[in-house]
Amino acid sequence: MTGGRKRKLHLSKIYSFTCGKASFKGDHSQIGGPGFSRVVFCNEPNFFDAGIRNYGDNYVRTTKYTLATFLPKSLFEQFRRVANFYFLMTGILSFTELAPYSAISTIIPLCFVIGLTMVKEGVEDWQRKKQDIEVNNRKVKVHRGNGVFDYTEWRNLRVGDIVKVEKDDFFPADLLLLSSSYEDAICYVETMNLDGETNLKLKQALEVPSFLDEDSSFQDFKAIVKCENPNANLYSFVGSMEFEEQQYPLTPQQLLLRDSKLRNTDYIYGAVIFTGHDTKVIQNSTDPPSKRSRVEKKMDQIIYLLFGIVSLMATVGSIFFGIATKDDLENGRMKRWYLKPDDSTVFFDPKRAPIAAILHFLTALMLYSFFIPISLYVSIEIVKVLQSYFINHDIHMYYEETDKPAHARTSNLNEELGQVDTILSDKTGTLTCNSMEFIKCSVAGTAYGEGVTEVERAMARRKGSPLAQVIMNGGNHVENIIDTKSPPIKGFNFKDERIMNGNWVSEPRSDVIQKFLRLLAICHTAIPEVDEDKHKVSYEAESPDEAAFVIAARELGFEFFKRTQTSITLHELDPVSGNKVDRVYKLMNVLEFNSSRKRMSVIVRNEEGQLLLLCKGADSVMFERLAKTGREFEEETRDHVNEYADAGLRTLILAYRDLNEEEYKIFNEKFNEAKNSVSADRETLIDEVAETIERDMILVGATAVEDKLQNGVPDCIDKLAQAGIKIWVLTGDKMETAINIGYACSLLRQGMKQIIINLETPEIKALEKVGEKPAITKASRESVLHQITEGKAQLTASSGSSEAFALIIDGKSLAYALEDDMKKMFLELAIGCASVICCRSSPKQKALVTRLVKTETWEDNISDW
Repeated sequence: MTGGRKRKLHLSKIYSFTCGKASFKGDHSQIGGPGFSRVVFCNEPNFFDAGIRNYGDNYVRTTKYTLATFLPKSLFEQFRRVANFYFLMTGILSFTELAPYSAISTIIPLCFVIGLTMVKEGVEDWQRKKQDIEVNNRKVKVHRGNGVFDYTEWRNLRVGDIVKVEKDDFFPADLLLLSSSYEDAICYVETMNLDGETNLKLKQALEVPSFLDEDSSFQDFKAIVKCENPNANLYSFVGSMEFEEQQYPLTPQQLLLRDSKLRNTDYIYGAVIFTGHDTKVIQNSTDPPSKRSRVEKKMDQIIYLLFGIVSLMATVGSIFFGIATKDDLENGRMKRWYLKPDDSTVFFDPKRAPIAAILHFLTALMLYSFFIPISLYVSIEIVKVLQSYFINHDIHMYYEETDKPAHARTSNLNEELGQVDTILSDKTGTLTCNSMEFIKCSVAGTAYGEGVTEVERAMARRKGSPLAQVIMNGGNHVENIIDTKSPPIKGFNFKDERIMNGNWVSEPRSDVIQKFLRLLAICHTAIPEVDEDKHKVSYEAESPDEAAFVIAARELGFEFFKRTQTSITLHELDPVSGNKVDRVYKLMNVLEFNSSRKRMSVIVRNEEGQLLLLCKGADSVMFERLAKTGREFEEETRDHVNEYADAGLRTLILAYRDLNEEEYKIFNEKFNEAKNSVSADRETLIDEVAETIERDMILVGATAVEDKLQNGVPDCIDKLAQAGIKIWVLTGDKMETAINIGYACSLLRQGMKQIIINLETPEIKALEKVGEKPAITKASRESVLHQITEGKAQLTASSGSSEAFALIIDGKSLAYALEDDMKKMFLELAIGCASVICCRSSPKQKALVTRLVKTETWEDNISDW
């Protein structure tokens, strides 16, 4: 054991340190507390000796090769190809006396082919290296001490550094948000490089360090962060911060991930928690794989076949040669005297015929080597390089909005682009623009909004009325000429004079409309930005849905214009005086939205001291949480929501509840206890507490927003269908919504037969009313199996005809269709259809469907070879 190692063990046994007012003593192994093993001294990166806390640096490498590994790794890649390995063997043999030709004639072509490919690999990896250099040399402001921030390269950052990131810059490492330019220490983050989402995510620092809003305020700042070890989970973070002798729990809400971008916020201050290859984005990445296309792998299969033929030819020839050579000696005399047996070598020696046959076999293999097309590899490599050049310079693949051309990072897989047979797509942000517009609503059982959606236009065209469109007004269908005017306000395409311009005060249920608009203006996490010169308010929201809601509330008389950590202020239209009045609502709690809850709530106290729970969420979770006395408009609202779904709109149910002080006190204690928990199941605890308060609500109404299709989507899908490419859409929409959107984007076409799989049979509904879960499960499984079998029978009956089929399956049925004993049949049915729509599918189901298609179709292709 070295002296350095002994010193490390000695120091790790016991230590004592003080950071500002925070101090800690104890066993080093327990410093992180239960489940925590990473300790970060904020603003003191040099506190621990490097031998004890040797965290990695912030340098990141994404290249496949290094200078030391390029030659061995690249040569290994080249000789993975069967042809190259074959010619390497024949090249080695060509240096022996067995060779019927000179070694140069084999070695030069082999070196040319391998050298050309290695040069191409090296050039492509150098391009990656240049990108790494650019990223590692980016600049960021870091605290140098005494409140002074100075620029340094990303690669120089260390765990514990305090950095200042400015608007539209990327985060250089995984940071703990300490404060921002906003009073509430919030910031907006774009995570497109991490998860592909273009929506901005809201992050908020702990309240205690949020006073750090200037460079000089960090002069004496000290804190200790104890958290989990580096891991690949982008959506979890468990830890605590010790500041001024107090412990504060940390959540993913305070973690800013490397490669995400700061948006709509002037600056933030953050402490470096994970650096370099410890960051979550790098933990999620893998080493650059050795990518080989299907064509190349199939070529290997062909070469195995050719090599088998060559070996067979050489074997047969060598056997005959060995027999003839052995028979050449008779009674000590050569039959063929002209071969001069006295001068015969081992290659023709009748006394050693078996050895001569083996050597003849090796010679024959070299002679027949022209059967193996080594020049084909050269041709393919040249074609790949040219194709990459054309892709990079294709003006039709240039995206003008973001000024981004196509970029082929590797040329190994170009030919895969021409072998796509199935496309799996989400709907939001892929087929649609993810730009929401408030277009309709249902309040107190009355439908409002006269706008027309793209889906309704498509429905009108299917019915043979291309110049007319259906408009829903109060639940009735009327005809109207298409209004091609663009909406004057982004996010707001609502038209209905009954409630616009303050006219809602004259409606029969104006009290409910007031609650509806107030709920829209309060129940969200958006941030207002007030333009003093233009006297206008704009909003920054986590999702375009939320932005559309607050814009709608503003346009209809309830303007949200100020937010702090503890209050929300509105300009409300007073129905009595007809004037705008300012009302302040004290923000007590925010129960955030997530995919399992499918709803969001806020608890506020109004100026009269009344406690209110305001909630919005999906109909699947909201209707069941209504009180018996809060279902006055349930039937009408359900009808309107179904109509909105048919029109391709995204709907949410709005409800509220009055809270009493004692009930809220009990809830708040449990909620704060769950929030302050440092266990890994903190989110589950919070959800369980929220479940106790989000009940017995009173229905107010429903909203409907439209997410328009991307430009050219119908034409693109039509062209893909003509090319024989199958398209699968995996969406969380209702079946009716998904079908109508399928028609709007040409995924479903006239004359296409639909195979619909769902569990809406009378038998299953009857069992659901009884509530016998085992019986429901058994009946559901049998029903799905029967429907899949019938669907396959329809495909078989129509084989040979030009009839196209579309498969539509809901999430409940999909859960059974993806079981081990049924998924093969489901896939066979789906592959036989031109279009597949999986509706009401969860994120997990989308992943399972994608995995099923990739693995099963890949195995089928392998077997076909």
